[in-house]
Amino acid sequence: MNSRKNKIKVLVALSGGVDSSVAAALLVASKKYEVTGAFMINYDEKNPDGVNCYLHDYRDAVRVAAKLGIPILKLDFKKEYSEKVLSYMYSEYEKGRTPNPDVMCNSFIKFGSWLDKAKELEFDYLATGHYAVTKNGKLLVSRDENKDQTYFLHQLNRNQLAHSMFPIGEYTKPEVRKLAEKFDLPTADKEESMGICFIGEVPIKEFLQKRIALKPGNILFQGKVIGVHDGLSFYTIGERHLGVKTNDNQPLYVLDKNIKSNELIVGHEHDPMLYKKESEIEKVNWISGQTLKFPLKCEVRLRHRQPLQKCVVMMVDGRVIVKFGTDQRAVTPGQFAVFYLPRRSHKGAKAGKNGECLGGGVIK
Repeated sequence: MNSRKNKIKVLVALSGGVDSSVAAALLVASKKYEVTGAFMINYDEKNPDGVNCYLHDYRDAVRVAAKLGIPILKLDFKKEYSEKVLSYMYSEYEKGRTPNPDVMCNSFIKFGSWLDKAKELEFDYLATGHYAVTKNGKLLVSRDENKDQTYFLHQLNRNQLAHSMFPIGEYTKPEVRKLAEKFDLPTADKEESMGICFIGEVPIKEFLQKRIALKPGNILFQGKVIGVHDGLSFYTIGERHLGVKTNDNQPLYVLDKNIKSNELIVGHEHDPMLYKKESEIEKVNWISGQTLKFPLKCEVRLRHRQPLQKCVVMMVDGRVIVKFGTDQRAVTPGQFAVFYLPRRSHKGAKAGKNGECLGGGVIK
């Protein structure tokens, strides 16, 4: 990607949310970059009112671009998203696993197809509103550790990171809100979307039932049948199971799924079956691309925002095995285990400055 002008050319992904809006505003304010906005269409389904699901966000993105005085492109990636993210998500759920589509979206769409398009259009960088920091080819935890999104970015490689910018990585969410007000952005007071990546706030079971048929089976508690489930695809290890009760009336949780017999195993919160001492991890991406020394003492996160857990990563007959410092609840096949170097604790160190995301892989 070669810049034809003195200024560095940056394509900033405007989602219509406050984070990407502030990311664009910071780039424009620096006066070092030639900034162009882009709204990416990845999923297109009409809501009950017959309106395209992305329309409101697109309008907000256009308003932000107008406020900042930058051009905005409207790019279509529906085909790529369907092939690389939705098909993967449905396939995993059909196998009874619980995937994380946001991770695959970042790897294959945002920093795959989007980045390829940015290069094609001769931009030097693709910028997004992720809470993360890149430095010397490394992916570092953002200053706001509560909002940190390195968990979702851990499948990126150094080449992808070399052409990526995360302008808000050194800010906290409250600071981003204040910056949005300072820049007088139309999205300053907009609430966050907490739904599936690009699809919105649709209950996951409702969304999956459009493609995955119900497949009822027995619910087992301590070896006895106590009810019938709708299909193993619609349940996640560790979630509270509603609708069936035992004599003691204690809450029940999903402990395991027997794919062969189509049985859902439930039990109490402290059932040993819900806790694991170790797990095998497959399809591991090490961001550095270099051979690490094993056994590797580091920290691991098994879900977004989970406090980091001490662990040892081992290579056993070519397999990656992670041994947890303390037993971990609801280690869920299909989710990702993401590894971090322990943060250095020295006087004057700023929050989030020293946490390096090493990469990660799929819990097998």
